[in-house]
Amino acid sequence: MTYDEYNAFCGALPATSHVVQWGGSDVWKVGGKVFAIGGWDEGEPRFTFKVSDIAYEMLKEQPGLRPAPYLASRGLKWIQHFAAPGLSDEALRDYIRESHSIVSRGLPRKKRAELGLDIA
Repeated sequence: MTYDEYNAFCGALPATSHVVQWGGSDVWKVGGKVFAIGGWDEGEPRFTFKVSDIAYEMLKEQPGLRPAPYLASRGLKWIQHFAAPGLSDEALRDYIRESHSIVSRGLPRKKRAELGLDIA
């Protein structure tokens, strides 16, 4: 996945916003909370996303994936796709979509309703 494809995909998810920060990384948020980061290094594209506890255990030692620098060291369940073979583009999109969902569910009910994300 290229950064352009990543940005187009994240921008199509509900109620997202985009900022460039942390040394030029493309940071995507929902309700003001980060759900995906593209960047942090030159060369091979790097994508960082939040995962469930089970997904974290499954992915953290897969080739091309690792616990996300800075975030995972603070006990947070974030994975970084940093090299081949990593994930297929389809799997990467699925994990980013799930990251958006995890972060959305963590927002206060009122905020979810304001963003049109309030799911029963």
